[in-house]
Amino acid sequence: MLSVRDLRTWFHTRAGILKAVDGVSFDLHPGEIHGLVGESGSGKSITAFSILGLIDRPGRIESGSVRLGGCELVGLSEGAMRQIRGRDIAMIFQDPMMTLNPMLRIDAQMIDAIQAHERTSRRAALDRSLEALRRVGIPSPGEGIRAYPHQFSGGMRQRVAIAIALLNNPKVIVADEPTTALDVTIQAQILYEVGELARATGTALIWITHDLSVISDLADTISVMYAGRIVEQGAADAVLEAPGHPYTEGLLSSLPAMNERGRPLRQIPGMTPPLGDLPAGCPFRPRCGHATEDCRAEPPIQTGTSGRWMRCFHPLVPMPPREGVVTGPAAAREP
Repeated sequence: MLSVRDLRTWFHTRAGILKAVDGVSFDLHPGEIHGLVGESGSGKSITAFSILGLIDRPGRIESGSVRLGGCELVGLSEGAMRQIRGRDIAMIFQDPMMTLNPMLRIDAQMIDAIQAHERTSRRAALDRSLEALRRVGIPSPGEGIRAYPHQFSGGMRQRVAIAIALLNNPKVIVADEPTTALDVTIQAQILYEVGELARATGTALIWITHDLSVISDLADTISVMYAGRIVEQGAADAVLEAPGHPYTEGLLSSLPAMNERGRPLRQIPGMTPPLGDLPAGCPFRPRCGHATEDCRAEPPIQTGTSGRWMRCFHPLVPMPPREGVVTGPAAAREP
């Protein structure tokens, strides 16, 4: 459905080149939910914006490929991308008010979203909009569709944003931390409903988050990002049950549920390095308790079973013998 290969998005600033996304690769299949995980500043959102062609100066896609159903998106004109966004690939933002126009009623916004991509009557577009609101659990959609965004709670606004993303039955939806600002109960409801909708419709979903616990029951596969790179990738259950990269282990260990009651929370020491001043070799080296002198060199990509791989000299799970280690240019081209 979606194939991202060796994607590089850099920002050219007076302070130098910031490699916000540096060689990201992953695949997405119909109905699959892929979790993109990492701390703030790790490159998750820039990866999403790059896929949708939403990068503005001073940033630009330096190289790489983004193929949606066989169509190459990198290099397409803005006019061509505008036809694809919302129809073939849609985005759900962290703040639903980035999706919703506060000056327009919900019905006007949903009908416009449909008629922007196909010739259909207003009545047919309205019926489809009502069905989309029902699918995401909006109570009394006939009344809600005539409301303005400010008349909904935060959770209901986010459901409306999800409904708009689903309107044109896109092949892929990119969700950029859409439940972060919601309370835990509403968050759990939306996670469950989005997962069911994705699997029922065959829509593939990229779910971006900094919280591994959010996607533990949602994602099929996971990519863990750090300093613009994917450091570990694989099936969600395998990665979460036995993290292989020290950074993934640190993210899991810092969850309150993983800590003993009454003890201080475990945390990853230090801060994410500035993208313009990354340490030599492995960028996680200064914060890693497993680092050695080897880590001052470019870490190899070590492959495991069932498509799992990690970018590390000292993986925390048993890996195949030397034939599973990829270094040099080949590693940069194809994890």
